[in-house]
Amino acid sequence: MAVYSNAEVQKHASEDSCWVIYSNNVYDMTSFVQDHPGGEDYILDHAGQDVTDIMKDEASHSHSEGAYEMMEDFLLGSLAADSASTATTSATAASVSGLSKRVVKGHEEDDEEDEDAQYFKPTDLAADKKTKFLDLNQPLLFQLWSGKFSKAFYLEQVHIPRHLSGSARIFGSPFLELFTKTPWYMIPILWLPVITYGFHLSTLPGRLETDQATTLFVVGIALWSFAEYVIHRFLFHLDDLMPDTNVSIIAHFLLHGIHHYLPMDRLRLVMPPALSITLALPINMFVHSLLPLAQAHAVMAGLLFGYVLYDVTHYYLHHARPFKIHFKEMKTYHLAHHYKNYEGGYGITSKIWDKVFNTELQL
Repeated sequence: MAVYSNAEVQKHASEDSCWVIYSNNVYDMTSFVQDHPGGEDYILDHAGQDVTDIMKDEASHSHSEGAYEMMEDFLLGSLAADSASTATTSATAASVSGLSKRVVKGHEEDDEEDEDAQYFKPTDLAADKKTKFLDLNQPLLFQLWSGKFSKAFYLEQVHIPRHLSGSARIFGSPFLELFTKTPWYMIPILWLPVITYGFHLSTLPGRLETDQATTLFVVGIALWSFAEYVIHRFLFHLDDLMPDTNVSIIAHFLLHGIHHYLPMDRLRLVMPPALSITLALPINMFVHSLLPLAQAHAVMAGLLFGYVLYDVTHYYLHHARPFKIHFKEMKTYHLAHHYKNYEGGYGITSKIWDKVFNTELQL
């Protein structure tokens, strides 16, 4: 194993080359920086430093057992013996200094770095095979069908996040595989023209005035926030009620399980058009059965716009450095749903319905 001095590690303190020290070992986190679920700032602020004390200090930045296991793939080598004590002392001082900055008159500051975040790392494919679940090198659907997993084992495994640099294959067929991947920008491209046309239909002569249609459009957006919660909780997470059969396991996996299994897959963070259209059609029929034609068009346009905001926000929370106002909090909240407790925190764009139905995650 290679040996590095503390001075060598300190030279790698940028986004282009980010090394850290943990327990007298040296890790290259460069490929991980941009995909860090808690945001890249937290890593870069400690680049080139010993993070041993910081990682162990729950008041500063708590980690699960899985976070420590995830570091193995980033290991470069060990820290030189003459550098180890110096690095550890410096880390302790940095940790104390950081904590003192967060505490003012006995109260913790709202520091954007003070998050309970989990860490992304490439999954060790060989080690992962020991679970006897799915081989990420092979198409997943056939493995699910032939594996005959019990419901309990499946639910346990599918909610342990794995990470790949690209996308795992679902189908062996390249043609079918194409329909399982959706870039985030396809959502506004597909739905914004539909939304615009629906709103236009509501304001045709003899129908609604523009201000009336706009009001109903906003009502539709608000209704989506409730639909978002219901769909996520009672359709995507129908875990306890689903039958213990291969068919139900496969349906669960294709609908939402794969997202929990591979939560950072950039091409499976928004609904594929086929699925979104399948869900939109019965909702559209329901709205039109309740309201007159013009009002239904306006409300449905708002519902679809709310959906677009939801899907784009979902991608943004997983793969962007979010604004501090609202989105920073929601990123931490949503990733806690993935990495800490999937039986709560169903809101993506807001926590409002989690508060109403007592499923809010306490971070």
